[in-house]
Amino acid sequence: MLTPTGSSAPGERRPAIIMMHGFGANKNGGPEWVCKQFEAWGYVALRFDYRGCGESEGERGRVIPLEEVSDARNAVTYLAGRPEVDPDRIALAGSSLGAGVAVHAAGIDQRVAAVILENGLGNGERIIRSMHTPESWTRFLALMDEGIRHREDTGTPKMIHRFDIFEMPKELQVNLTSNNSLMHFTAETAVGFFTFRPEEMIARISPRPILILHSARDRVCNYEEAFALARLARPPVELHLMDGADHFMFVDADPRVGLTLRNWLDRFFPI
Repeated sequence: MLTPTGSSAPGERRPAIIMMHGFGANKNGGPEWVCKQFEAWGYVALRFDYRGCGESEGERGRVIPLEEVSDARNAVTYLAGRPEVDPDRIALAGSSLGAGVAVHAAGIDQRVAAVILENGLGNGERIIRSMHTPESWTRFLALMDEGIRHREDTGTPKMIHRFDIFEMPKELQVNLTSNNSLMHFTAETAVGFFTFRPEEMIARISPRPILILHSARDRVCNYEEAFALARLARPPVELHLMDGADHFMFVDADPRVGLTLRNWLDRFFPI
């Protein structure tokens, strides 16, 4: 969904920001709120559903990070062809897995002019491991192997519940149901998430600017993810660790988040 600024003069080209949702979510919820913020500040904003999510086509529940990287790059191509967009000033913003997708896409696509990360993923294996006991970790590895064999033997996907991949704290689960997020995924999804390591790509983004926003108490993507991304990035990179916020910083509108975004944009990606 494209939300162009209403104040553009005829023939004027504006900077644009693509906002990408998290694991198995969709373009509503957090992306909707933050896109409206970008629009109010004068940017052209785009939010979309990854393949297999929301209203998009594709195999339902097949959420492969590297395929989402392709979706992000296709979104850049789409915006670059819009008459109201400056093709040299297109930024990627992402939440959770979407933040990892933004890093990887920017690392391989020089058309991306800036990157905004919210409670981002740096290393898929590290995140999944952090949410398992030794016993559940053994079951998870067996589930991945079984799922791959199931596809090979039957030609159909074996579906895995979200919380068998990693369980979200109970008080945050309402955000999944209220936003109609996917709850079942193919076994290939677990493998793809497990092997996804955007932290290995982040150094390639420099000298394009990076903003990292992270909740100090995030129990989905631990703040160590933010530290790893910031440590491996090259300047200019800015990290804001926020107390009092949770994993869904772009869902629950927090004035501090808006202020931090606006100040950073004014400095590094102005209108």
